[in-house]
Amino acid sequence: MQNTSQGNFSLHPPAVGVRPLNEKALLIQALIALFLYVNVLMIFTFFRKEAFRTNTRYILFAHTLICDCAFLIITDILLLLTVARIVMPTSLCIIICAILVNLNIATPLTLTVMSMERYVSICMPLRHAEISTPQRAVHGILVIQALCSVHVVVMLLSLFVAYPLSFYSSSLVCSLVMLHAYAWQKHLSDAVLQLYFLFMSLVICFSYIKIMGVARAASGEDRKSMNKGLKTVLLHALQLILSLIQLWCPFVEAAVLRIDLKVFETIRYFDYIMFILAPRCLVPLVYGLRDESFNTVLQYYALFGCHKRITPVHMHKQKARSSKKRVAQGV
Repeated sequence: MQNTSQGNFSLHPPAVGVRPLNEKALLIQALIALFLYVNVLMIFTFFRKEAFRTNTRYILFAHTLICDCAFLIITDILLLLTVARIVMPTSLCIIICAILVNLNIATPLTLTVMSMERYVSICMPLRHAEISTPQRAVHGILVIQALCSVHVVVMLLSLFVAYPLSFYSSSLVCSLVMLHAYAWQKHLSDAVLQLYFLFMSLVICFSYIKIMGVARAASGEDRKSMNKGLKTVLLHALQLILSLIQLWCPFVEAAVLRIDLKVFETIRYFDYIMFILAPRCLVPLVYGLRDESFNTVLQYYALFGCHKRITPVHMHKQKARSSKKRVAQGV
């Protein structure tokens, strides 16, 4: 194990034999398989319908699903390699960790943009069609990836400063913790993440306050729709809080490690489930299962077309008739 306070590190030697998976690791495999199935099904549903591919909200939703799927797959592979004590080249580990750092911050940033989209939709309805377009959604995703790359660049620069060149030709059990040779590297990474979360928290709070003000002045169906928007923003805030708690987990784990190794391993599994898996299963809950249009099409494909009560074609016909009715009424 490395000593982060003095900057000394030692690499895990190759294991003599591959260790079998324990019960906790098998439980995580089942949870990840379930989450991946739901997420992949939602991604399939998104790409199957043009109505979803031309809607800003669904484009951003699909971006979070893709990022979460990639994040879950990579972290699960690293978990299995760590449990089995299988080493890999350090250069490859650095590339994988850089991808994870990007994906880890991409989801909450996308949720922040989705909260802003809800704010524009409810508080600026006359300009929503002008501001919220598929092209701008794609530009927003590019901006999100650019912001995520800032953290990646900070991590890579700290690695080049901290480690000698011989380190990059060695092998180790890959983990982001193993790349933090000095305490200042961890502090620098935490500082960058806290700036991200401060910015995202302010945007989400601003969106919620503005939507709440408009919802209080509304009535009837408009009020019901705005209350739904408030609940959506609150769920985004909950996911952001869970992601923020993830920053405190290493401090708790380090304190427990000094007391009992078995308790430390149990807490690490608990933190992984609660603060890594749980926030990423809230996205389908918010924009998949709670969205009536998306949920209807999702059920159709989930049941392999056996859900005949409202097929996607019938659903679009109903939406078209509803649109014509609103135009006739001058809405």
